[in-house]
Amino acid sequence: MPIVRHKEQRVGVLIDVQNMYHSAKNLFKARVNFDEVVKAGVADRKLIRAIAYVVKSDVEEEKTFFDALTRLGIETKIKDLQVFYGGAKKADWDVGITVDAVRLAPTLDVVVLVSGDGDFVPVVEYLKNQGKQVEVLAFGESSSGRLKETADDFIDLSQDPSRFLIRSKRLEMQVRRQRLPRTTRESDTAEKQIRFHH
Repeated sequence: MPIVRHKEQRVGVLIDVQNMYHSAKNLFKARVNFDEVVKAGVADRKLIRAIAYVVKSDVEEEKTFFDALTRLGIETKIKDLQVFYGGAKKADWDVGITVDAVRLAPTLDVVVLVSGDGDFVPVVEYLKNQGKQVEVLAFGESSSGRLKETADDFIDLSQDPSRFLIRSKRLEMQVRRQRLPRTTRESDTAEKQIRFHH
């Protein structure tokens, strides 16, 4: 049964950045366009809070990324990457996201969870029992089947990669080249060779 979305619904968007980052990288060798993800989650309703949960690993590009999220109107909650004795690393926001979802629920009609992690099934069930509409946005191929079934609605970001992904220019050229018919590629190569020799 399709869910009802109307413009007076109060929406909270909670983004599991690590989950989304790794899914986009592994599936598409690309980055997530969080601006478009938030727009799809809000769907012309009333945005109350949009929070991105990030793990800090002291990489140079991080500050630029965090600043970009803030410019988009997305709050960021930052946690340091834990490195254990022996080199094991741990970084997840599952408990933090769950606590915020429960804490914010009384002020929201809709909780939009941007993650494919099956660990969120219990909080989705809890929120639905509280009368909240729960929508999940994630990449279908890397999302928990149980999470998809439990949510009131699941939006598969893989269905519209040109909207939800940002590819590097170099990768975009490779993808375009692979999609071109062979004859076009051959004439393109021939044209380059002609230009090179003249």
